Amino acid sequence: MSRVMDQLFTDGLFADEVVLVTGGGTGIGLACVTEMGRLGAKVAICGRRPEPLKSTVEDLASQGIDAFGAPCDIREPEAIGSYVDSVLERFGRIDVLVNNAGGQFPTTAEALSPKGFAAVVRNNLVGTWSMTHSVATKAMIPQKRGRIVNVIAQVIRGFPGMVHTGAARAGVDNMTKTLAVEWAVHGIRVNAVAPGVIVTSGTKQYPPELLDNAERSNPLKRLGSAEEVSHLITYLASRYADFVAGQTFYIDGGASIWGEQWFLPDDLPKYPPYPVPGRG
Repeated sequence: MSRVMDQLFTDGLFADEVVLVTGGGTGIGLACVTEMGRLGAKVAICGRRPEPLKSTVEDLASQGIDAFGAPCDIREPEAIGSYVDSVLERFGRIDVLVNNAGGQFPTTAEALSPKGFAAVVRNNLVGTWSMTHSVATKAMIPQKRGRIVNVIAQVIRGFPGMVHTGAARAGVDNMTKTLAVEWAVHGIRVNAVAPGVIVTSGTKQYPPELLDNAERSNPLKRLGSAEEVSHLITYLASRYADFVAGQTFYIDGGASIWGEQWFLPDDLPKYPPYPVPGRG
């Protein structure tokens, strides 16, 4: 357990609670399930690839964390429904949902095909909505309690070089605000976090010059870590934040107010479709 975590969070904070994290096998999702699991949560993870899920569940179990993992493509509503049912069959409830799964690729707007735009929106916006709706209607609304944290991206100044995910993430930001109001009557709190450039397994697939530029242009002159994002998500998912609702918290070293657009080099179209930094 990190020193920061020891200072911020009380042992047993999530005792008897079930936390579901999409994309929980790697990156920010993995940091979240590890942190909340160490704080007493039972954790459920999903993703498209079974191998990271199996490895993560085994690792969590070795730490004494009760974990369940199964493949689920959030682009498929029927798959989501079946997965949520399996989590409820295993644990009986879902107290926290962290919508972390997503994917996109850098491209200029003029080079983006309709199919590419629709695929990213389907994954990042529609998939997030489908998982949220399923968990809420099957678990949180009936139990009159729940906390939802949506992981989006630093889109407050637009997202040149990723118009598709910028549009999708802005949609999730608005959905966060809307559901926070509509579902308050059910005891459900909904918030979001918007990471900047975060060092994860996904960032290793990016051209080094892009990450070097991101580090130089950040006011803090460094990139963030998955654990730092996890601390914020853990706070929003806990009882400590029970009067926080409908908010989006930027965690980007000040990049969103500095305004540097590190990810838009002049020759961007030559790059293949890498996953966006901060996810994966």
